[in-house]
Amino acid sequence: MDSIFELPDDLLATLIESFPCRDAQIRALATLLYPRAAPCRNLIVHGTEATGKTAITTGLLEALRSATDRAPSLNYAIVKSVECVTARHLFERTIGLVSDALEWEGLATVGRCETLAALTVELTRMLKDGVERENSDWRFVLVFDGIDRQREAPPTLLPALARLSEIIPNLTTVFILTTPSPSLLRVSSTPQLYFPPYTKTNYITILSRPPYTPPSLPNTTAQETADLWARFAAAVHDALAKPASRSLPGLSRACAALWPRFTAPVAAGTHRAREFTKLLVAARAYFQDENVLEPGITLLSNDSKSGSAFATSNGNGVASKKKNGSETAAATATTNKDLATLLPPTARLLLVAAYLASHNAPRHDQTLFSTWYSGRRRRGGGGMAATRVTKRTKHRKIARKLLGPSAFVLERMVAIYAATRREWVNDDDGGGEERDASVDGDVGMAISTLASLRLLVRVGGAGGGDTMDRGGKWRVGVGWEVIRGVGRSMGVEVEEWLIE
Repeated sequence: MDSIFELPDDLLATLIESFPCRDAQIRALATLLYPRAAPCRNLIVHGTEATGKTAITTGLLEALRSATDRAPSLNYAIVKSVECVTARHLFERTIGLVSDALEWEGLATVGRCETLAALTVELTRMLKDGVERENSDWRFVLVFDGIDRQREAPPTLLPALARLSEIIPNLTTVFILTTPSPSLLRVSSTPQLYFPPYTKTNYITILSRPPYTPPSLPNTTAQETADLWARFAAAVHDALAKPASRSLPGLSRACAALWPRFTAPVAAGTHRAREFTKLLVAARAYFQDENVLEPGITLLSNDSKSGSAFATSNGNGVASKKKNGSETAAATATTNKDLATLLPPTARLLLVAAYLASHNAPRHDQTLFSTWYSGRRRRGGGGMAATRVTKRTKHRKIARKLLGPSAFVLERMVAIYAATRREWVNDDDGGGEERDASVDGDVGMAISTLASLRLLVRVGGAGGGDTMDRGGKWRVGVGWEVIRGVGRSMGVEVEEWLIE
C-alpha cells in the first residue's frame, strides 16, 4: 500500500549524511514542511545552543527549494533576530527578505512598516500574489531564528506572528528558539520539534567525520590515526565537557588546540599511535592548563599555581622541560596576572576592609580603628591579639583567618575603609600625598566592581536591591592567600589587623 506522504528520500539521505545523529529531527522537520507530506501552519523548533537547529532547517529548506523537477514548489525566507535592533527593524527586514525570495516586482511600493498590522498587510499582498503565480500546492516557509531573544519586542509579537498562517494561505511559520513557554504562541495544537543536546557517542561520531578529522600522522596509517583521534576526542570530552566544551563548536576547538600537543611524541617518534595510555599520561599537563585552550585567560592568584609547573612547547609542539624550580616560578609570575595588579587601589583597599569586617568581631573595631584609642599604635592588631588571651581564644583550635567569612553590614566595611585608608596609603616613603590622591575615587563604583566580580557577595535580599544600601549585608568572596597578596601589594600585612 502506497503512503500518502511523498517525502524526497534522496534529499533526506543527503541531509542525514551531512548532519549525523539527527535522523529523527530531519525526517520530522521534512514531514511538517514538505507540501506533499503533512505541512503545518506553525512549528516551534527548540533546543539548547549548537544543536543544529538553524543549520538543519536551512539545509532542508534549501534542498526542498532546489528540487525543481518536482511538481510542488516551496520557497522560504529566514529572518535572524540577532541582526534586528528593534521590532520595527524586524518587520521591515522580514518584508525585504520575503520580497527577495519571491522576486516580487512591487518592492518599490513597500513603505515603512512599524506595526504588526502593517506587516500583516504587506505579507498578505506578497504571498497571495505568490499563490496566484504558482500552483495550489505551493507553500512559503517563514523562519524566525532566535525570535525569543528579539530586542524591544512587544508582548504580542509571537502570538501575532503565529496567526499570520490563519490569514495567509499556504504559509508556514517556523519559530527557532531555546526554551518555549507553555503559552508561547497562545495557539492550541502547535507542533514542537525538540533538538536534544548531543551525547558523548554523538560527539565522537560527528568528530570522526570530515571536516573535523585531522590528517594522518607521520609513520602512521590512516586507520591508526582515525582510531587515535576517536579515543582522543572521548578523553577530551570526559576532561573538558563541563567547563570548556558544552557544545560541538567548543569541543571541536578544544580538540584542535590539544591534538598537536597530544600527538607530538608520535611525530617525534618516541611513542606509537597505539600507545594511547602513554600519550595521555605524557600530555596530562595540557588537559589541566587553561592557557592552552584560552591563551588570554587571566588567573586570579599565583599561589594556587605555585605547586604545579606545566611544560611549555617549542615550535614543533614537543614539550620542553624546565631547568629548575626558580625558572618555573619566574615564568609563572610573568605569564599570570595577579589580582592585585588588576584591581585599582580603591577596590583593593575596600577588599581588604571587607576581609577584616568578615573575620574580625565587631567589638574589636573600636580597639583597632578608633583614632582616640591611646593604648598603642593602631597597627599592632597582631600584638594585641597575643596579649589578650581569654578563655574562649585559649581553646581555639583553628585560626580565624582559616575559618569561613561571616556576614557584615556595608556601613561597617566603609567605616573600616575610611579609618585605615590614610594610614595604609601613607606607608610609602616620600609618596604619601600622591598616593592618597590616587585612591580618592568613587567608592560606590569600586563596590559595584567588586560585587560584579563576585569578590563581594551579597547575602541579603536574594542578590537584589541597592548596592549602596547602608544596611545591606555582604560577605567577602576571597580567601586568605588572595587577600594576603592584595595587602602586600600595598605594603600592608593583613595578619597584623586580625584579632584571634
